[in-house]
Amino acid sequence: MTITPTTLSRAAGVAAVLAGLIFVGVQIGHPHSDVTSVGTTEWAVRNSLKVLMAALALAGITGMYLRGVTRIGVLGLVGYLVLAVGYLSIVSTAFISAYVLPALADTNPGYVNDVLAVGTNGTAEGDIGLLGGIIRVQGFAYLAGGLIFGIALYRSRVLARWAAALLAVGGVVTVVLAILPDAFYRLLAFPNGIAMIGLGCALWRAGTTTASAPAGGHRAVVTADAE
Repeated sequence: MTITPTTLSRAAGVAAVLAGLIFVGVQIGHPHSDVTSVGTTEWAVRNSLKVLMAALALAGITGMYLRGVTRIGVLGLVGYLVLAVGYLSIVSTAFISAYVLPALADTNPGYVNDVLAVGTNGTAEGDIGLLGGIIRVQGFAYLAGGLIFGIALYRSRVLARWAAALLAVGGVVTVVLAILPDAFYRLLAFPNGIAMIGLGCALWRAGTTTASAPAGGHRAVVTADAE
């Protein structure tokens, strides 16, 4: 199998679509975030899928950035880097939720509940250490990165503009939902997940990034300027 820019671009598109589907799927029927849920198999499976989702999303947004690197500008670079930090943080916190918190649920339930409270925009009664800072960085990077990267993609017209706009709006929606109960907070996955699916499909359809012209040595750039 020959690896080409087209192959990598399409693989990134598939990764983005899968990330969006998983992100929406794991939130449907999600158990309430408390110490009684942490020790269940369902909790481990859902959070393991979140680790996979974040890794796939990171591959997806990398493909999106490289697809429009010449048109997305400094704003796109900043948005990509901030959003990448957000997804890397999600990998870390979801891994901790899946494999560390269950081991502490019986011996230190107060700490587990405090971590879960901070993770759902609540207030911890005790000190959860560096994990609190990581969760706060994750929230800011995910929100700000989605907003900035979405705006940059929309302006560049490299991929589907409706999906880019939805990615940006998803960050704003997150701010609103953050003050609502946990069940409503889960809804933030839907606009971002749908945006990732749309952008991933557009990245797949974009096909070959460049094609040789029949004469003159020029190359024609093929973009996916979906409105």
